[in-house]
Amino acid sequence: MLESAFIRLPPTMQPDRTAELSALLEKRILLLDGAMGTMIQGYKLDEAGYRGSCLAGHDHDVKGDNDILALTQPDVVRAIHNAYLEAGADIISTNTFTATAIAQADYGLERHVSELNAAAARLARECADAWTARTPAKPRFVAGALGPTNRTASISPDVNDPGARNVRFDELVSTYSEAIENLAEGGADLFLVETIFDTLNGKAALFALESFFDRVGQRLPVIVSGTITDASGRTLSGQTTEAFWNSIQHVRPLAVGINCSLGAALMRPYIEELARVADTYVSCYPNAGLPNPMSETGYDETPAQTARLIEDFARNGFVNIVGGCCGTTPEHIRAIGDAVAKLPPRKTTVPEPVAA
Repeated sequence: MLESAFIRLPPTMQPDRTAELSALLEKRILLLDGAMGTMIQGYKLDEAGYRGSCLAGHDHDVKGDNDILALTQPDVVRAIHNAYLEAGADIISTNTFTATAIAQADYGLERHVSELNAAAARLARECADAWTARTPAKPRFVAGALGPTNRTASISPDVNDPGARNVRFDELVSTYSEAIENLAEGGADLFLVETIFDTLNGKAALFALESFFDRVGQRLPVIVSGTITDASGRTLSGQTTEAFWNSIQHVRPLAVGINCSLGAALMRPYIEELARVADTYVSCYPNAGLPNPMSETGYDETPAQTARLIEDFARNGFVNIVGGCCGTTPEHIRAIGDAVAKLPPRKTTVPEPVAA
């Protein structure tokens, strides 16, 4: 019998915490966690470590698939979440950056995507709830992370055939829908559509979210975060910061931001521009500087350096949510939190129209 012949019941979802998050964002700058991959690298897991007992007989290599650790090494993921929560993170993101059928196909793990997302969300939920119980005045939130996948909907993978595509929009919607359903089931408070290098991929994730909310009759907050790929100030698919915002503002996200790619020093003009044009909260979680393969973490910036740069963003009224991306650690997050603790959050404004 076809799946569509069954009545699909709504998953168990967290209460809508939009009002609670908005109230906190009006009072202070919220702290997002840092890099999951950087922390996992510190465990120096081999192939057997990535497989654990549940994938011992799997017929593909899985070393490097960080997301599968929610199933094979849950204690590692739990320890990393707790380290960021101890460092002061208000929001932790699930270890699901590549937890879609499209991305997991590289490891032959497509059939595990549903349980992977649900397990990752449950781990984060467990940690967040435990820390909220310890510090009730500082509630913790779980963001269901939706990465960009390893394919792009608007750029050809073949330089000799500009019209070629290796993924369709509806394929992206389908793979995101599966992840969303199970992140919600696992206990995500909000969704983080992050590291958008091709806005069409991001729009597929946002369409899947809107469809999901319509189906279950409930909305959860959404943060949308793009990535600027070089000093031209554009995404990989060619959009400027303002064009990116104009492309996604219709979903009325809780926050819009920039992450990854450039370190904070080079990111500054683009965060400033986003703060100027966006009529919602602004997030920012940069890498710890530019990549350096000779560094232990792959990046050079110390916690103090990253914190100083993000403090400048806060002093100039650019940000409401801050954290770290590649190369950042709990020490970076603690330093960032200390740097912005006494600074006011950006006040949302309605930009003046450029044309009547």
